[in-house]
Amino acid sequence: MGGALVKRRLGKTSLNLTSLGFGASSIGAEFGQFDLTTSLSSVRTAIDAGINFIDTAAYYGRGMSEVLLGQILPQIPRDQIVVSTKIGRYAPQHFDFSAKRVAESVDISLERMRLDTLDIVFCHDIEYGDIQQVIDETLPALARQVEKGKVRYIGISGYPMKNFERVIPSGLIDCAITYNHYTLQNDMALRLLPLAESHSVGLINAAPFSARLLTSMPLPPWHKATSEVRRIAAEAAAFCKSRGSSIEKLALQFSVSHPGFASCLVGSAIPAEIQQWIGWLEEPVDHELIAAVSKILRPIHNWFYVEGRAENNDLSWPTSTIAKD
Repeated sequence: MGGALVKRRLGKTSLNLTSLGFGASSIGAEFGQFDLTTSLSSVRTAIDAGINFIDTAAYYGRGMSEVLLGQILPQIPRDQIVVSTKIGRYAPQHFDFSAKRVAESVDISLERMRLDTLDIVFCHDIEYGDIQQVIDETLPALARQVEKGKVRYIGISGYPMKNFERVIPSGLIDCAITYNHYTLQNDMALRLLPLAESHSVGLINAAPFSARLLTSMPLPPWHKATSEVRRIAAEAAAFCKSRGSSIEKLALQFSVSHPGFASCLVGSAIPAEIQQWIGWLEEPVDHELIAAVSKILRPIHNWFYVEGRAENNDLSWPTSTIAKD
């Protein structure tokens, strides 16, 4: 593990993504308020550092993330960056996977980001919708956008594993984003690797910090971690600090390293944090520390929570691994 940025091919696509990608949810204020100038600087810092993959969504900041990216992306040679966005989720409880909304959302995203083409469009958080509708209506609607030249590749994103296992074999997608499922605490996404490879579907890992669970920062109000999960994660963070390191560095190095994922998405509205991440990837990995931290996290290994509709979740997994209220 370890090393500086490398490029990996995304499944059967022609896209080569940097092993670290920039997730633009932070500039949509999904993790708190920010300074506008600093936020825009974070995007420029990521690109200047060599990151070539920028991921956003219509949902992030309810459009604000895309609008802010539109102030920067037109200044970058188009063949130097890969830009993805998402359709289907537009507010915390507003989901629309209809064909009509797909076409509208693609056009709006292009206008906001001042682009002619979107490299990838993902169906966002499909666990909140009818998976059969996503297969029968949403993905074919996106395929029509590909035919029109507005979109190059199609994907899905979400949290529960079972939805990937249902959609990947359909032959309708080129790639998928899984988040919080390849981290120091949860490596359930490994079960997707053979399936994705057999269908030439590229996988992208996101959220190596598990929405701040694997950091020393306060969790966002919407985080579903139980008190026990929070306690053990905090114990792991304190242990890293006692060893002269940080759980953030270890978590990032671990999640970026796996070659089965074309890229690992992480975002920040603070330029210095992005520079720090690049620095961490240039440092050697402390494998002994990873082993020690993994031992601390073992009681919550592969702990997960329910997201979206009950029928779209892995409720058959051992109850000890599922979040309790």
